[in-house]
Amino acid sequence: MKPFEVTIPIPARHALRKFGADIRNARRRRRISTAVMAERASISRMTLNKVEKGDPNVALGIYAKVLFVLGATDRLAELADAKHDSVGLSLEDEILPKRIRIPGAKKPRGTG
Repeated sequence: MKPFEVTIPIPARHALRKFGADIRNARRRRRISTAVMAERASISRMTLNKVEKGDPNVALGIYAKVLFVLGATDRLAELADAKHDSVGLSLEDEILPKRIRIPGAKKPRGTG
């Protein structure tokens, strides 16, 4: 292992590799060379190469700059959005109160 290599779970590593490949494919579909892409993102070509390989040691801010150049920052903003968190929403639904009581309201008295 390299001195500053990040160890992450295998599924996360695979997701990052796919993310990097998707970035590379998006750049190529736009016919943007690596030199132009690196310049627009204000990064080196070596760093762009790491991004396109899904290197976990690359800072998230670098990925954000590359996505900005591709016009895809809106998708970055959606990654952890609550509306896509089915597990969190299900757990939240489990703790919803069965009744809502108005503070300070008195119970109606029966006639009996």
